[in-house]
Amino acid sequence: MVGLIILAVLVILIIAVIAMYNGLVQARIKVDNAWSQIDVQLQRRFDLIPNFVETVKGYVTHEGQTFEKISELRSSWANAGTVSEKAKLDGELSTALKTIMAVSENYPDLKSNQNFSELSEELRNTENKISFARQFYNDSVTIYNTKLEVFPSNIIASMFHFKPRDLFNTESDEARQNVKVDFSSIKK
Repeated sequence: MVGLIILAVLVILIIAVIAMYNGLVQARIKVDNAWSQIDVQLQRRFDLIPNFVETVKGYVTHEGQTFEKISELRSSWANAGTVSEKAKLDGELSTALKTIMAVSENYPDLKSNQNFSELSEELRNTENKISFARQFYNDSVTIYNTKLEVFPSNIIASMFHFKPRDLFNTESDEARQNVKVDFSSIKK
């Protein structure tokens, strides 16, 4: 009788360990999937940018520094390997795009250009998708990291070397500030 009770307890413990392990694996896979969604949308944005920049360049010749920065960021994207590196590049790119959008407000001909309008709309749609993907990723990471910290799954997580993941944080002090554009030096 005692042997059956011990056997039943062991079976329950083994089932609990398997269930916790599988839950951790599922959460990790969800985080990886969520990151892939962000990566796809950020890559889409980087692919749209050259056409957008070329359209704007014809109208706004004095923003060469911003265009160079965007080009550098696009090149750096391929070399970025971690979530934090890509988040930093994403924040810098968002700031540069805000600058271009702000500059375009001073050029009615540019704003009425169909190519500019279509590219702007595609970028806006992509920005919305990126925002939703970031939220999904951060939610998934929070759930996963919580599972790594709470008892008893934290024991299983440490036994099988599950590592916490970083949240996607792009907000820097620079990104929190309004874009400043100086039109005083522009000659029309």
